[in-house]
Amino acid sequence: MRVFDFDGTIYDGESLFDLYLFSARYDLKVFRHLAPVLRYAVKYKLGRATLEQMEHGVGKVARGYLTDLSTSKRLDELRMRPFDDVVKAGLGGDVLAADASVLAADDLTGGLRSLVNAFWDRNMRKIKPWYEPHPDDVILTASFDVTVGEACRRLGVKRLIASTIDPDTLEVTYLNFNTNKPKRLRQVLGEDAVIDEFYTDSVFDQPMIDMARKGFMVKGDVVTRVK
Repeated sequence: MRVFDFDGTIYDGESLFDLYLFSARYDLKVFRHLAPVLRYAVKYKLGRATLEQMEHGVGKVARGYLTDLSTSKRLDELRMRPFDDVVKAGLGGDVLAADASVLAADDLTGGLRSLVNAFWDRNMRKIKPWYEPHPDDVILTASFDVTVGEACRRLGVKRLIASTIDPDTLEVTYLNFNTNKPKRLRQVLGEDAVIDEFYTDSVFDQPMIDMARKGFMVKGDVVTRVK
């Protein structure tokens, strides 16, 4: 089994930040959330925020952002695009998530679902060319399942462990960050799960590298074995 971090590893950039910028095309009021998102993204990459700080800060920002999207009239225009073939905001029924209840995220808002689809229409090209999906791959990411799930669907990857959002309250129910990653992976895949290879762009994923038989560090399109 191969396990991959997503942002900066197989995706060229930070998908959540890119989604914020993309959504601003449809409603400029989301710009109010860009500075906090960037701040927390930098803290995450530099390892300068505790898990508790990230849970509180990211939860607050995500709730405000999603609330804006859920009331956006401009995003309603995207509903005119065909979306019947996208199940649960890109999450197929056999995609594993940190919280099974999040699989009802298609009810979050039609505008959000359409936004996610339009975003990946444009940004699948940012999946790095070196990555070739395998049937048993697992994507392990701090980004949210309601967004990364669509990329997984298009890649044919059926196992995703990600941060989750309650579609009713817009609260972050689980932040798959730092030490939460190996904890949640064991909960979802089992204590005896064997990770043959783990790929990341961050040294702060060392706990996952320690769990794997082989560890790889990704910088751009260069993949270097570190274990």
